[in-house]
Amino acid sequence: MKKCITKVIVALAMCFSLAACSSQTTTETTSSANNGTFTGSSVGMQGTVTVEMSVEDGKITAIELTECHETSGLADVAVERIPAQMVEHQTTTVDTVTGATLASNAIMRAATEAAKAAGLDMDTLDANAYHAQPGEDETLDCDVAVIGGGGAGFSSAIAAAQQGAKVILIEKSSFLGGNTMMAGGAFNCVDPEAQAETVLSQAQKNTLDSYLALSVEDESLHFDQFPEWQEVLTSLQDEIKDFYAANADKEAGVDMPGFDTINLHMWHIYTGGLREMNDGTWVASDIDLARTLAENALDSYDWAGSIGVGISSHEGAGDSLYTVLGAMWPRTHAYTAGVPLIEALQTAAENEGVEIYTETAATSLITDENGKVVGVNAEKADGTKVVINTNNGVVLASGGYCANPAMVKEYDNYWGDDLSDHTLTTNVGTNTGDGIVMAMEIGADTVDLGVSQMMPSSSPIKGTMTDGAWADASEQIWFDGNGERFVDEYAERDVLAKASLELEDGIFYILYAGSGLQEEDGLCKGASLDMQMFGTTLQTMVDNGHVWYGSTLAELADATQNPAGGSDASFTEEQLRTLIETYNSYVENQEDPDFGKEVLAGAIDIEAIENDPNMGFVISPRKASLHHTMGGVKINTDAQVVNTDGEAIEGLWAAGEVTGGVHGGNRLGGNAIADIFTFGRIAGENAGNMQ
Repeated sequence: MKKCITKVIVALAMCFSLAACSSQTTTETTSSANNGTFTGSSVGMQGTVTVEMSVEDGKITAIELTECHETSGLADVAVERIPAQMVEHQTTTVDTVTGATLASNAIMRAATEAAKAAGLDMDTLDANAYHAQPGEDETLDCDVAVIGGGGAGFSSAIAAAQQGAKVILIEKSSFLGGNTMMAGGAFNCVDPEAQAETVLSQAQKNTLDSYLALSVEDESLHFDQFPEWQEVLTSLQDEIKDFYAANADKEAGVDMPGFDTINLHMWHIYTGGLREMNDGTWVASDIDLARTLAENALDSYDWAGSIGVGISSHEGAGDSLYTVLGAMWPRTHAYTAGVPLIEALQTAAENEGVEIYTETAATSLITDENGKVVGVNAEKADGTKVVINTNNGVVLASGGYCANPAMVKEYDNYWGDDLSDHTLTTNVGTNTGDGIVMAMEIGADTVDLGVSQMMPSSSPIKGTMTDGAWADASEQIWFDGNGERFVDEYAERDVLAKASLELEDGIFYILYAGSGLQEEDGLCKGASLDMQMFGTTLQTMVDNGHVWYGSTLAELADATQNPAGGSDASFTEEQLRTLIETYNSYVENQEDPDFGKEVLAGAIDIEAIENDPNMGFVISPRKASLHHTMGGVKINTDAQVVNTDGEAIEGLWAAGEVTGGVHGGNRLGGNAIADIFTFGRIAGENAGNMQ
């Protein structure tokens, strides 16, 4: 059977209406009365799904997918299982595969169209519909049970197993990875060795100067409500002064080395997550959790490298440091992403003896008479009941609830009318908040459920982070339907999302012409159609109508006369040229008089691009969608879940997006991967060490 073509690492977005996937006309490749080979097509998440059905004497003998663009790694089980079951049971109706509902239904619809073309008795096929039946109840025993097969779950399981514990990991989806599968490969950590290899830009120095100018009496810093954070600012100011003194003979933008400290990272976590809710209350990151993250992120990076994930060497890392969208500082390390990341984690877990069960959903936590968590009740996709007994306890790593927009809306105290029960999401469809609910049922406290994060640079059609092209946040140029910038592109994600949602239909545009950060002159010199982003080529994005492309600004303007990416806006060559030239002047002067962008890079060399037929400019339509829940179960620095009385619940730990308090009201871009490896490792080590 042919595998799905890997297009992009995206969620199958089960929350989308299945009605949106209309069937297409079928054709017969070999004609005979109920004999021959017939085809049928439908539309999945990533494009057309076509099946080839072989029929002999009115019986289905084979079904093969001849065209499938669904994501490899996410839809593999559906691609393998569903055709085989349809042949075995002589039907086109079988169970959908958990986590791949959209792909499952597309395959079945395509097979139905092929069966109709073959002239098969559809009533008989319908009567043969196959639905798996529950097996006998099962009981499993281990030291530690981990709920969730994403990055936090895997890091917890591996760390627990390294302590000598017998570990069972369960994942309710048919595939492993969760939202970590969607991550763009950005890992924030303070890395002095890498920073020493960089040059502090003038814009970055201006930012540090602005921190020196801050006063602890400044009411906007809200130290009256969060006094514990005052010391972070004063310590940071001392560090900046010492840095300037040590580099008094150096010039920013020339030979002054890069700068980063734990306090600077913490300051960004605080100010990036300090937010006022709609009811007038303020939220901020828990300082102890923030410090734990900032102080341990580099060790987490190295630990992950030691188990075969990412890299542990820092040599030459300065050349790859960048600023992912909403990170606020160039401390982001490029990292393994998508299927390769999950495969590496799975291999590491299996090497440590972790037992992994997919399509096994936790339904409740088991506690003893003293309230200690001693196991998990679970259920397989076929309905089989499973009880997992634990000696040490359970690590909850089941993710957030951004794939459950109704739940986001129910708790929301931040976005208001910008959210609905049908807001699109970047998440895999299984992130529905069930882990949080299970923990609450045994008395776990929660924090910051009223605020979620929206990813501003998402597809207006799918809600995913795919089908677009852009560079480092310092280089991005965002503009509205009038061809004008409307926001500081270096700002936090919620600031960017709020600004974009004020535009018509909430749609904005990112202009991309390659990256200049690795160029000696710092200029962006164009994008080629064969460049890869999110697992697909720019040419494919153009062919699928997701972006506009032109080798000259005139060609780009002409391209925008046709709809793309859910937008029917259009731009003139003059608008685009003015936009670029104005931004270029800001980069040259290292000052943005319009929006105060703190770190400016990415001047575009229009002449060089227009003189190179192999290079061009790209415009990607974008719209904010749900991305990350800030709130979740409350934990302490040992990753123990805390109850409503402020006491740790014995036998229960949590890590990753299922938790709250780490990021306050807004998570910095690049902090999620650092979070899951840091607190996942802490949770696993503590759970595994309870023998």
